[in-house]
Amino acid sequence: MDTSPVTCRTLDDFYHIDASTFEKQYKEVLSGYRKWSEYSHADKWLVFPENIGPNLAIDETSLSRGDLYTIVTNRDRHGKAGCLVAFIAGTKAETITAALRRIPEELLDSVAEVTLDLSDSMRKIVRSCFRKASRVIDRFHIQKLACDAVQEMRIKLRWDAMQQTNEEMEEAKQKGITYNPLRYENGDTKKELLARSRYLLFKSADKWTKSQKQRAKILFDEFPDLQKAYGLSHSLRVILSKNTIKDAARVSMAKWYNKVEEAGFHSFNVIAATFYEHYDDILNFYNNRSSNAAAESFNAKTKQFRTALRGIVDEKFFLFRLAKIYAYPQ
Repeated sequence: MDTSPVTCRTLDDFYHIDASTFEKQYKEVLSGYRKWSEYSHADKWLVFPENIGPNLAIDETSLSRGDLYTIVTNRDRHGKAGCLVAFIAGTKAETITAALRRIPEELLDSVAEVTLDLSDSMRKIVRSCFRKASRVIDRFHIQKLACDAVQEMRIKLRWDAMQQTNEEMEEAKQKGITYNPLRYENGDTKKELLARSRYLLFKSADKWTKSQKQRAKILFDEFPDLQKAYGLSHSLRVILSKNTIKDAARVSMAKWYNKVEEAGFHSFNVIAATFYEHYDDILNFYNNRSSNAAAESFNAKTKQFRTALRGIVDEKFFLFRLAKIYAYPQ
């Protein structure tokens, strides 16, 4: 009779599942991926007419290798199941339009409003496919243009300051003396002042810290044109954030436009020309104060999903899983 002690064993001793094998089984068998009705064209276009609604958002995103896709989402679904209307490879207006026209015309004409960015191709897509919809250019893209214009001026001044510093250092070296750069009362040199002012120029003055207020005073005393550009950017932010009516906003925008012309800054003149080209679409923001946040949010979720999967190996399978979450009812 065997009297040796019985050794207790865990479930892992009896069942060992190889992770890569399980992943392969899920993809090929369990998920239903190979029988997916969209399988044959998923990497070119995905369109879900049942998810269309009166308020849409359109944007572009990159999945892998820098390839761009155009996304159309239903803003009223708030990024949940059923929010994905279309996911189409590329950004070319003709390609996107051809895919979206797979949606019945009566559904396309039921769309009342579409939010988008300043892209001309997106504008053309909306105009061609959603003929009865009001186009709304997201105000944050407008504000970003103005902020970028201010930063462009700051960067140019910083490069000039760096060049001046190099020349002064070389001159001191030639004379055999120690180079001591000019320092302002907060301890910054000119190039440090311009480098460290980046973030304060993005913020409203009432949100500056004590040290930022001191740095801003020095900066604007030294570079008055930068102060004028910051003022233009800030006044635009105020116009866009005010809860006002469309006609009042039109007057405020016209006054801002005149200030830009008077200032004569090249970067802001480019913005003014952009405004002129998209004036009505920008002002449509004041109809319902709609933004393209839904598109940006979905874009971020797509990237987070990609990160969770540690990258995309099979792009079509990635789109299958994305559609399972955001295109079909749960």
